[in-house]
Amino acid sequence: MAKPKGFTVVSFLGTQLDRSSGRDRWDFWRPNVAMCQHEDLLVKRLVLLTDRQFTKLYDTVVADIAHVSPETTVERADIGLKDPWDFEEVFDKLYRQTQRLAFDPEREDVLVHMTTGTHVAQICLFLLTETRHFPARLLQTGPPRSNHKEVGTWQIIDLDLSRFDRLAQRFAQERAHGQSLLKSGIATRSPSFNELITQVERVAPVSKAPMLLMGPTGAGKSQLARRIYELKQQRHQVAGPFVEVNCATIRGDGAHSALFGHKRGAFTGALQDRAGLLRSANGGLLFLDEIGELGLDEQAMLLRALEEKRFLPLGSDKEVQGDFQLIAGTNRELGSAVARGTFREDLLARINLWTFRLPGLRDRIEDLEPNVDYELERWSQQVGRRVHFSAEARQRYLDFAGSGDGHWRGNFRDLNGSITRLCTLAHAGRITEADVDGEIARLRADWQRDDVAPSPAAAANAHDDDLLAALLGEERLAAIDRFDRVQLAEVVRCCRRHRSLSAAGRELFAVTRQKRATANDADRLRKYLARFGLDHAAVMAGT
Repeated sequence: MAKPKGFTVVSFLGTQLDRSSGRDRWDFWRPNVAMCQHEDLLVKRLVLLTDRQFTKLYDTVVADIAHVSPETTVERADIGLKDPWDFEEVFDKLYRQTQRLAFDPEREDVLVHMTTGTHVAQICLFLLTETRHFPARLLQTGPPRSNHKEVGTWQIIDLDLSRFDRLAQRFAQERAHGQSLLKSGIATRSPSFNELITQVERVAPVSKAPMLLMGPTGAGKSQLARRIYELKQQRHQVAGPFVEVNCATIRGDGAHSALFGHKRGAFTGALQDRAGLLRSANGGLLFLDEIGELGLDEQAMLLRALEEKRFLPLGSDKEVQGDFQLIAGTNRELGSAVARGTFREDLLARINLWTFRLPGLRDRIEDLEPNVDYELERWSQQVGRRVHFSAEARQRYLDFAGSGDGHWRGNFRDLNGSITRLCTLAHAGRITEADVDGEIARLRADWQRDDVAPSPAAAANAHDDDLLAALLGEERLAAIDRFDRVQLAEVVRCCRRHRSLSAAGRELFAVTRQKRATANDADRLRKYLARFGLDHAAVMAGT
């Protein structure tokens, strides 16, 4: 069915713009009257939203509309607003009007006039139109630029126009740019890593809560933290600096001073005040890498600083303030550290709101090639000399890197070191197959040493066995359980630090001797050594 010519318009009665009286009212631009004066905008039906207290104004406007546009039918819709600036009330009243008015979009071409009413009313009209509760397009009118007796301008805004698709494309491009920034411009191919970056891009610009980056050493936690800061900085969400510290490098009073600052004279060598990293990061972003290395006291102070934005510098009796966003990094399972009592459960709960696990290089083999290209480009920019692989050398390197022989225990740090060596040794800016073969041999040798190198615990066990074998012989040592070997080795070392059994016993039994009425440490130690066929003289003979 063809639609009739002319429009149905919903508009607020302008209690300020439509207000005028006397014959000179025609010298002023009045939105609802002027709207009906446009020869190219035929208003067949006008629904004026108003309140009873404005009846006189309503009657004047209706009479003037009848004078300039006799074909326009005006209807009154009282909405009874108590507070026209109360968003909830305005939206509710207008929503009810959408149900009462019952427009027929098949027979009516409906417009919602956005020029009159409070800003709150205009926003609500937009939302109800955008959601099709008003089956309409938007109408915007404006006053004449010079001659007040002219009727001004009008424009219909269709929320379904393709230009809004272009706006959506702009937002999509902004998101894509943000994701590219977080990936350092690397065209990564790993689906799991790309999904992680998508999540980070969605969270980082809208959340000021702490973030936790987990993953093995060299997985790129520090780099991602810096990229998050740059993304927030680009979108004007941080004004302060990016401050980074590896918590494994600060301990004890040094950790307290480095993080929270100190006052002059707080300790020997404190010759001047120190702001500390938390205050330095005020208004910006603080990245605490290896946060699991912090002591329990520092953890407690950090928690308070996160929750209350206040903390106490070392040697000060006055708290200072610092407002920053925290990103924490760790290669440990902090839940296990909580169970061992080395990490505070309440701090973990505070920083665990947004947790992102970065995979190691072996779990992102499909990203090897783009990261090789990235490392080549980065080296070239730093050194100012372009280097590239020959086709055969590139394929040989990628085949090895992605094979089972490519361990990449240091993850992207290993890759960075490998490409740096290849670029440095390249002759005339070209990496050859011979260069790659030499680098592969070096990597294999490094990783093989890692395979055979004993762990600290294994090294300690071997040292204990050597110590006891010299005293007991291999055959007698083999008959002793590992549990007893560890204890016996510590007893032997303690005996050799003292000239007598009594002195050694006082160190070994320092706790339990306090609970005894009489203490005979030498006798206890003598009987313990006798269990293994040893005495003080035999133990000391090996020193």
